[in-house]
Amino acid sequence: MTPQTFIFIGRSGAGKGTQAKMIQEYLKKINPQREVLAIQTGAEFRAFIQGDSLTQKLSREIYEKAAFQPEFLAVYMWTNVLVNKYTADEHLVMDGLPRQYHEAGVLDSVFSFYKLEKPHVIYLDVSKEEAANRMLARKRVDDVPEEIEARLKWFEVQVFPTLDFYKDNPNYDYHVIAGERPPEEVHADIVAKTKLP
Repeated sequence: MTPQTFIFIGRSGAGKGTQAKMIQEYLKKINPQREVLAIQTGAEFRAFIQGDSLTQKLSREIYEKAAFQPEFLAVYMWTNVLVNKYTADEHLVMDGLPRQYHEAGVLDSVFSFYKLEKPHVIYLDVSKEEAANRMLARKRVDDVPEEIEARLKWFEVQVFPTLDFYKDNPNYDYHVIAGERPPEEVHADIVAKTKLP
């Protein structure tokens, strides 16, 4: 099985992280010899803001205010991982990127550069209400009502147009997956629609 790419997009609380982990485990099970490189923008940011450079300090201030990071830093988070870790032998699993339409255009240049097969874009479709309830239930420090509302608004303003980049784009396999089901059912649907063995 040649290296595959999976891009998970959805509202905060849609289950992107859960499904990204499940697809990683599945890929390792069906082909133990091939590694999986997982890129999770949120985790990259949380590690990045621990540093002491000017950029890291400014990014930390934005994070502490629960504001949105500048687009150039979001792009840096995943390009840095690719440049330093990708060998072209791994499957790629991307969780929570791209976040904006322009970022999708930058990410688009990755696949031709590395001569990768057509990526799978997985849009986990959950309602705004369901996403809010899930975030409240997980009890993370930053999951308070005001921040949840801000993130959900951000998705509608910034990420919905990004989905339009992928819809009917012949360079991608775009899949809408109903996300308001048990994780195992969602995972099985992803495996079926992406035609994994």
